Amino acid sequence: MASSMAERATSAEPPLVEFRNLRKIYGAGESEVRALAGVDLTIRDGEFVAVMGPSGSGKSTCMNIVGCLDTPSSGHYFFRGVDVGELSRDQRALLRRNYLGFVFQGFNLLKRTTALENVELPLIYRGLPRAERHRRARAALDAVGLADRAGHTSAELSGGQQQRVAIARAIASEPAVLLADEPTGNLDTQRSAEIMELLVDLNRDQKITIVMVTHEAEMAAFADRAVIFRDGLIASDKAQSPRGRARVY
Repeated sequence: MASSMAERATSAEPPLVEFRNLRKIYGAGESEVRALAGVDLTIRDGEFVAVMGPSGSGKSTCMNIVGCLDTPSSGHYFFRGVDVGELSRDQRALLRRNYLGFVFQGFNLLKRTTALENVELPLIYRGLPRAERHRRARAALDAVGLADRAGHTSAELSGGQQQRVAIARAIASEPAVLLADEPTGNLDTQRSAEIMELLVDLNRDQKITIVMVTHEAEMAAFADRAVIFRDGLIASDKAQSPRGRARVY
């Protein structure tokens, strides 16, 4: 599967992510819920997309399907031209492991484990040699400004630092896309802005594609595109002039 994706990516350059008339229905009869009601969506390499909408609008379902954490009821989800619906469960797991990075609101770090060891975890699952794991993990921590905290456990880090470790863990595997679900939800205003500036830097300097679910307009303003869901459909999809890109370094 990995080789077929690489071949597709270098030939016709299909979109990184594409939904075609995608639908997701939970339940049946009177309890039926149409989480997605026929969504068309395209995300290309290098974009920073904020996905917004009220509770029950479909934004989280959209993220879960992109992340191969859920499957559509009908329609098609293409990842670099490959129809994900035609993949087996094991192949979807490989896609998730090799091409996707995840950042969650709750950090999801092992508390008694050092920052370096936390970042190394997904690399262990990928079977990388120890020396390569160390190299990638240290580079990722350096990229998020925490090279000097590599030996600190999660309990010794602030909330903002823990989220930076979580981001380092997500980018250490060099994913095609970083999926961030309310990444600033547990942080104060200052730390939230710092995390968003970091995501902007990663998107701009390392060309990492980012898809971020957020309910905060101030955080969405850092993205260069805003997709707003309502009642299982895309109500708005607009490019925007993002905050944080005009800074002078």
